[in-house]
Amino acid sequence: MILREFLFVLCFSMLCCAGDKKYVPNWDSLDSRPLPQWFDEAKFGIFIHWGVFSVPSFKSEWFWQYQKVKLPEVDNFMRKNYKPGFSYQEFAKDFTATFYDPKRWSEIFENSGAKYIVLTSKHHEGYTLWPSKYSFSWNAMDVGPHRDLVGELADAIRKNTNLKFGLYHSLFEFFNPLWLNDDKNNFTTKEFVHKKTMPELRELIENYKPEVLWSDGEAHATEEYWESREFLAWLYNDSPVKDTVVTNDRWGKDTHCKHGDFYSCADRFNPGTLQLHKWENAMTIDRKSWGYRRNAELSDYFSLKDLVKELVTTVSCGGNLLMNVGPTKDGIIAPIYEERLLGMGEWLKTNGEAIYYSQPWKVQNDTISGDVWYTVGKNGDLYASMLNWPESDVLKLGAVRAIANTQIRILGSDRMIDWEQLTNHLAIKLPQSAHRGQPAWVLWIKNYEQSRY
Repeated sequence: MILREFLFVLCFSMLCCAGDKKYVPNWDSLDSRPLPQWFDEAKFGIFIHWGVFSVPSFKSEWFWQYQKVKLPEVDNFMRKNYKPGFSYQEFAKDFTATFYDPKRWSEIFENSGAKYIVLTSKHHEGYTLWPSKYSFSWNAMDVGPHRDLVGELADAIRKNTNLKFGLYHSLFEFFNPLWLNDDKNNFTTKEFVHKKTMPELRELIENYKPEVLWSDGEAHATEEYWESREFLAWLYNDSPVKDTVVTNDRWGKDTHCKHGDFYSCADRFNPGTLQLHKWENAMTIDRKSWGYRRNAELSDYFSLKDLVKELVTTVSCGGNLLMNVGPTKDGIIAPIYEERLLGMGEWLKTNGEAIYYSQPWKVQNDTISGDVWYTVGKNGDLYASMLNWPESDVLKLGAVRAIANTQIRILGSDRMIDWEQLTNHLAIKLPQSAHRGQPAWVLWIKNYEQSRY
């Protein structure tokens, strides 16, 4: 009886200690934090790049930097369209968000099949989309729309959807005098960090409680300068989102692909091979810009087929896809973006079981048909996503071997389809009626073995 009571107390104490683990500001400790389960299950999120750069809506979200260095393309644009000496700050009054409807946005994002969103709370220009007390006269309440754009979207997402709400935040700012002075001092001073970056980050977390914190703009400064480890220890130990928040790896020039709940490594990172650590492919529907461009051409946008390919290949290799849209200065998600997002949602309605909650298989893409990518469902069933339909209507798989009771069907149909196990490949006869011009097709395979060939 005494032994039983002792074991009960011991187990209870161990559980309490595990739940109350405190992280200290070093990477061994911070990197030991388990990834919150929701993020790996979600697989697909929407990135939103919005700010004063949406007013000129030309070249990219780095417009201010290009204007400052007089990049010829941007310099010519300014000469043709604006008075001499027109400053970047003067664009802010036209960032009106007149048609910004957070509820409408939330509906579009939910209908895309995404499970989380990440909004640029502040890009490198330093303009905050919330009324930050650390960004006086350069925020969405003081100049431009005179609204709390972050707060309105957070409320709409949480009220109208089951999506997780996340925020992007740039550590540095192009032309903030405090930043420029620290840079000039070779980062031996930290005025910008202490008076701007860290107070601002805590303000964001405490006021809006994002469950994704997507850091960027670490520039050429180290994580020691940014005091990133100290901030992350607070985030994981004491913040209001300590149990559910996830962060990426952009906390200093030396942290890429090394530290963080998930690795974003580089923009548009899609290695095509299985990664040992959770990662994310942040990419944008407009091939040339993250922010909205009013002079973009149709060919500049990825097709739905391209986007589904990004999702399939990313998830097969253990990643999440974060797909970006750039709203207009008026707060409109342009029809071409909406069309792509709704197309993703339609595809996921049929094929989502191959994506959500899935895990990578032992083989990522097939050894014979290289444009077939694999995932495994929660119950062990195999999913083979075909990016192209075989001309003969017969799919040859080299990585999978059928056994006596193997069952195969195309998602969206209950009809089992015929197969034949040959010496060095599995031949699957695809029904032509299932083709229907889809961006990709998914085979559900039950009872199978990995091929020895």
